[in-house]
Amino acid sequence: MLEGLNKSKKRKIGKINWPITILMMLGTTTVIFPLIITILIALKSPEDMMNGVLSIPKVFHFENFTRAIEMTNFFKALKNSLFITSVAVVFTIFTSCMVGYVISRNIHKKCYKSMYYYFISAMFVPFPIIMLALVKQVSAWNMDNIIGLIVLYVVYGLSTNVFLYVGFLKAIPKELEDAARIDGASTWQVYYKIIFPMCKPIHATVAIITTLWCWNDVMLPLIILSDPEFTTIPLVQFIFQSQFGTNYNLAFASYLLGLLPILVFYLVAQKWIISGIAKGAIK
Repeated sequence: MLEGLNKSKKRKIGKINWPITILMMLGTTTVIFPLIITILIALKSPEDMMNGVLSIPKVFHFENFTRAIEMTNFFKALKNSLFITSVAVVFTIFTSCMVGYVISRNIHKKCYKSMYYYFISAMFVPFPIIMLALVKQVSAWNMDNIIGLIVLYVVYGLSTNVFLYVGFLKAIPKELEDAARIDGASTWQVYYKIIFPMCKPIHATVAIITTLWCWNDVMLPLIILSDPEFTTIPLVQFIFQSQFGTNYNLAFASYLLGLLPILVFYLVAQKWIISGIAKGAIK
């Protein structure tokens, strides 16, 4: 009987679920196919484009990347994007975690529950509604620079991040904090030595979400930044596409250059977000 059960298990393990396999193959194709087209166009000359988008050029024109770097001032934009994204991520984690901790531990009080729903309601406010008022207010406060942009990223990320932190912190037992307070720890010591380190999975999740958002965002830098020296990579590519829209080879080369840093980041940080999802499920 045991042998029969083992054989049935082996058959189930060896059996291929064709519908799911086909869907995964289609999903992979929809991701890889546009990337292949982008790489081919970036390595072609304008004359090679006459042979078709999917044609392989006889000579790979790697000089397209050099010209794209020069025409978009890529390294200056890269420096701005790295600075804005890294600072915004650090401040987002510290502020959102503190707000989420306070709300999660006092959610039973009417004031904090109202505050929680106030943050959640901000998730449903469309950005175009407040865009013009935001531009006017930011200009009046002289915040139309990198610092102002970072502040806006931190503030706009509060609603979603507080929602994530509150959900995660509710799963952490309060008995750990009570035991620390009995040993003489203050509220700040409990937070920084116990709560904050235990939030590493959600820290990683929030950091990745914020990084992808800040790095790829075009709208806020476009309406906030007034000095061309502060342009980010997406903004530089937007301006480049507007000025040289017919030069697809250089445009796609610049797209790949802008994609490469965030792709490397995601590959490195992928294990952290998977760990965060697994630990969150266990909790």
